[in-house]
Order: sequence, then structure tokens, then C-alpha cells
Amino acid sequence: MIALLALWACDGDTDGPTAPTDAPADTGDTGDGLVHDPLSMPASPTLDPARFRDAESCRACHPDHVREWKTSMHAYAMHDPLFQALVEQRQVDLEGREDQFCTQCHSAIGTRGGEITSGFSFAELSPIVMEGITCTACHQVEEVVRTRNSGHRLQQDGPMRATIADPIDTPAHASEAADFMGSSEFCGACHDVVETDGLDLERPYQEWLDSPAKAEGTGCQGCHMPTTRRALVDGGPERDAHDHRWVGVDEPLTDGFLTAQELDDLRAGTRELLTGAAALTVDAPATVEVGRTFDLTLTVENRIPAHNLPTGSTFVRQVWLEVVVTDAAGDVVYETGTLDANGDLRDHWSELDPYGDADLLSFSSRLIDHQAAPTVFTWIADEHASTTLPPGYVRTATLFVPTDDVGTWPLTVSARLRFRALPPYLLRLTGLGDRALQVPIHDLATATTEVAQR
Repeated sequence: MIALLALWACDGDTDGPTAPTDAPADTGDTGDGLVHDPLSMPASPTLDPARFRDAESCRACHPDHVREWKTSMHAYAMHDPLFQALVEQRQVDLEGREDQFCTQCHSAIGTRGGEITSGFSFAELSPIVMEGITCTACHQVEEVVRTRNSGHRLQQDGPMRATIADPIDTPAHASEAADFMGSSEFCGACHDVVETDGLDLERPYQEWLDSPAKAEGTGCQGCHMPTTRRALVDGGPERDAHDHRWVGVDEPLTDGFLTAQELDDLRAGTRELLTGAAALTVDAPATVEVGRTFDLTLTVENRIPAHNLPTGSTFVRQVWLEVVVTDAAGDVVYETGTLDANGDLRDHWSELDPYGDADLLSFSSRLIDHQAAPTVFTWIADEHASTTLPPGYVRTATLFVPTDDVGTWPLTVSARLRFRALPPYLLRLTGLGDRALQVPIHDLATATTEVAQR
């Protein structure tokens, strides 16, 4: 019950290996043996964390926004145990030389404020630093300098900025209109990530630049910060207010960070966001002679207009095809894309059946180290090889299905394009194995067909 071969094709250029770019010119050793960036990873503090207000101080006037933010991955950014585990592993492997790299986006206030230095501990950081991507971390941005690696300029004593053209004067703080906050560049300043050696890691903004969404004038906020008509402050006029949950595909791993209702709402938002993200078709012959192998052709299309499928941390995101062929009695004749008992795909990372799925069709990416072995650690990767699907791309795979062991006919072919934000093996690898199976799997598209005996 093994398919003989998988053949790939697409309707345009393939999205092949991502070669390292030139290392960022503004990153380097300033003489202390540590890697710094004058903007986002300064050798000396460029601001004072104590000068920034915490989110709770915003609640009195903006209760809805704070309530939404508290359920967001922005609020979770520094509390995520997986993030902390990866930062701590990087600290050990690199002996503290690049301890500011991951936190430059997750807590710009702390990284630029001198609390996050070589050998820092999460337990010793101040509350405002642990708020991560908090209200002032965005609304006191002065300008976007570059679209990667925390590429914004943060102004500790500046006004609170937003896209509101005519902000109402308030004694709480100075206000200023800032059109750039409504741009994709504003999001790209943190969501595009380049390693210290120049290797592209995450590039949703770069993907958007070449997308139909950009051509149509739709930016990141259009999907991830939809607007509703409501008052921005208690008693204020109704305006177009952005959702501050930034619904995406991630959810907290920490018990109690969200209430059961908040988690249900978040998952509902993710399902809505993923609805229509992809299309899947299967093509098989109507009839097959007993004992003959037949061609099963599957076609996948990315219908997300703004970025690749998947995007972001594609080296841990998983998008794959599950195909199961059963006979009339329900017995499995052929399968690929099914999971082992640990919940892992049967690829390199499976502890129970490594490389046991020869026909596995994945649409994610791989980090590869200097020995050409897969790795999950970005700081030791030499190559980033991708099979993600750009917007509008169609990719076709042909599987060869044997029928030697068919009991009763007809055969039923069931295919699912599946997605999950994190794989179980990564959580086990970072000491979070007790949470390995709690990450939900979303079915982006399904298709079925029947094959009868000739």
C-alpha cells in the first residue's frame, strides 16, 4: 500500500529555495562581542521603559480596545512558553551574543530600553516589558525606517498616533494623525524577519508586495484588523474602529491566558479567516482493472490574495495533503499525509515512523543546516527551502495508487488540505510535550471521488 512516486507541477515559476540575502548592513558587533543594531538592538539604551504607559492605563478611555488586545497574540508575545524556550535555547547555543534578536519585535520597549541584554531572564523583566506588543509599542511609533526586524522608530515622549485624521483633544495624552499606521509597511516592520546572517526567515510583507491584494489596494489591516462602526472612547463620536485582536492562525498554549469563551471566539475567527483560503480537486479514472495502479491527480490553489499559503514562520507552519483511499468495506488501501501516534507527519521529524510517508505532499518550508540536515533553529540554518504557494498559484501532484490489496469495490478517495500553526514535534523538542496535541488542525479544503472496478 505504497504509492510509487509523486510528481509535481505548477502553473508558473516554482517557489524554490530561498537563498540568503546580504546580511543587514545595520547589524554587527560593536566591540563587546555581541550582535547589535543601532535601531532595534542597541548596545546602550535608547529609551526608558518607565516612560511608557501600560495597557491598563488605557482602559478607562478605551475599554474595548484593551479588552481585544488582552486576547491577542500581541499581548501574548512575551508570555508564550514556546517563544521563551526558543530564546533560551538561542542564548545557550550562541552564548548570549544575540539575546536581543528575537525580542527586538516581541518587546521593542524592553530591547531598546536596556532590560533585555546578554543573559537576561524573562522572570526579571518589568511588567511593561512583559506586555510585549502593548498599546504604546505601536501607537508611539514615530515612523517606519525599514520593513523588517523591528524597523520602526519608537518615541517615548511622543503623542499617541493613529490613522484618525481629526483626533479629539484629550487631557490624557497628545494625539496625532499617522497615515503610515494603516499601511502594510507598518506591519512589515516586524513581521518580516531576516536572520543576523542575512537569511530570510519570514516574509509576509515581501509576499504582499507582489500580490493581487496590493494591486487592489488592500493591506494587512483589511483582513487582520477589520473595522466596525463604534465609539473609540466612551462618550465619543462613532468612527471606523479597527479590531485589536489581530486574528490570525496562532492561539495561546498557556492554560488560563484566555477564558473558554475567548478561546472559542478566537478559533471561530481563525476558521472564518481561513474559509476560502484554498481550493482542492482530485482527478482519478472512473474504472480500474483489479491489480493495476492508477494515477490520482490532486490540484491545490492558494486563494489568499495577499500572501503565500502558508506565510510567516513557514518552517514550523504545516500545510499538507492527506489522501486516504478505502475499499467498500472501509479498509484502507492507500494513505499519505496521515499522522503517527504522536500526532506528527511521518517525515524527518517523526519519532515513531521517520520518513515513513514517501509520498507526503507538503506546502510549507524547511530550514537546512550546513550538513544539509533539517533544523528548527534559525540561527544554525544555512538555507531556507520553500514549497509554499504564492497568491493564485496552482500546484498539481500525481500519486500512483496500487490496487493489489483491494477487497471490495468501489474505492473511495478522500482528500483534505490540512493546516496547523505548530507541529507536535516542535513542542516536544522544546520541553512542551504536554501541549503537543492541543494545537488544532484546520481543513482548508476537501474533495472526494470514487473509482469502480473495470
